[in-house]
Amino acid sequence: MRTIIKNGTIVTAVGTYPGDILIEGEKISAIGLAFPAEQTDKIIDAAGKYVLPGAVDVHTHLDAPQMGTVTADDFESGTTAAAWGGTTTIVDFATQPRGGSLLQGYETWHRKAAGKAVIDYGFHMVIRQLNEQVLPEMDLLVRDEGVSSFKLYMSYPGDLMVGDAEIFRILQRSGENGGLVCMHAENGDVIDLIVKKALAEGKIAPKYHALTRPTKAEAEATHRAIALAEMVGVPVYIVHLSCADALEEVRDARQLGLPVYAETCPHYLFLSIEEYDRPGFEGAKYVMTPPLREKWHQDVLWKGLAGRDVSVISTDHCPFCIREQKEIGLNDFSLIPNGAPGIESRLMLVYDGGVRQGRITLNRMVELLSTNPARLMGLYPRKGTIAPGSDADLVIFDPEAKLVLSAKTHHTRVDYNLFEGREVTGVPITVLSRGQTVIEDRVFVGKAGNGKYIKRDHYQLV
Repeated sequence: MRTIIKNGTIVTAVGTYPGDILIEGEKISAIGLAFPAEQTDKIIDAAGKYVLPGAVDVHTHLDAPQMGTVTADDFESGTTAAAWGGTTTIVDFATQPRGGSLLQGYETWHRKAAGKAVIDYGFHMVIRQLNEQVLPEMDLLVRDEGVSSFKLYMSYPGDLMVGDAEIFRILQRSGENGGLVCMHAENGDVIDLIVKKALAEGKIAPKYHALTRPTKAEAEATHRAIALAEMVGVPVYIVHLSCADALEEVRDARQLGLPVYAETCPHYLFLSIEEYDRPGFEGAKYVMTPPLREKWHQDVLWKGLAGRDVSVISTDHCPFCIREQKEIGLNDFSLIPNGAPGIESRLMLVYDGGVRQGRITLNRMVELLSTNPARLMGLYPRKGTIAPGSDADLVIFDPEAKLVLSAKTHHTRVDYNLFEGREVTGVPITVLSRGQTVIEDRVFVGKAGNGKYIKRDHYQLV
């Protein structure tokens, strides 16, 4: 299959220029001007549009059990929605079963994804217990299976949380095998006590999810995660950073030259704690962890993105329907499944609210959504850039097209949209995954099972 994308403006993390792209098979073969059309199977005219590298979302939760239910999107619906939003690669979280091995969790997630994914995918490995099998299994996963990152929770005691000594030992092993540890940084023990006190006082509404998870609990855990990594002498990646307090810890560490990286999410950039004051049970839509913060934190996070103290924007797509799922916690906020949708809207929101508002440049957007996540998670240069030899994961993006975000038109299975009614300017029009068209002129033409599992290499620092 030979495809030419012509007349577009190519945008990477380091440059913006007019050019045509020649695709042969699954790879970008050449970049130039006016390639001859002979023996070409398909020509895509990108006049007036940007050609972006496919976005890379390294924080999703598909077909994931949590709090008595399972996330609303499986690997087919979730990756379909991702493709509609210009994302061509995800890294999802395989989870160690309680009392089981890492390999059991890894194999379970392979079964969940098999034959369903529309775009390419990889796995992080969540470690919830450090038993005798875990350390050698970490080595095996990095060496043989391309699972080059591990997630640890400092929250959810009794379920997912691991202690400092376990974190330290896992960081040590990652230093030996080349894996990268991703930290959910909140002080789970303290939060648990605050939650119990609130419930005892009859405070059961969704807003108390936010009020019982203070920013200082996130900042303290972020500081502790960085300190443990510094003692071992390895990098650390802080997931879904939500507030100025935690960002200050990351900034201080980076100013000392420490290899500390953080991601944030669109909901922290565009939504605030005020959403929890919606009438009735509507605030439950916004119950995610960490919770939404006061609005002023948004400006601080944007400055962190522009100033390179925050390295990645991911989605933490962890969708639960209001009906039957979020309603589990109707009379107890602590039982509301934690998580929210976002896999489809990330690129549009960041372009509309970031680039068009002058908060970040177009090239920095590509760096945050594609290049940096690909580098940090061992996917670069196969993913995350537009270059000869890279996978032909490409997005034809119309910077003037408009779209109203709504549950009526999105492609995830969740029954609400966090950004319901918001109009964005800048929309993915055509999306290619490894040279195959998945979205064509805003029509889905992809196929479940076309997405491949990608074995990832070791991280590259950014």
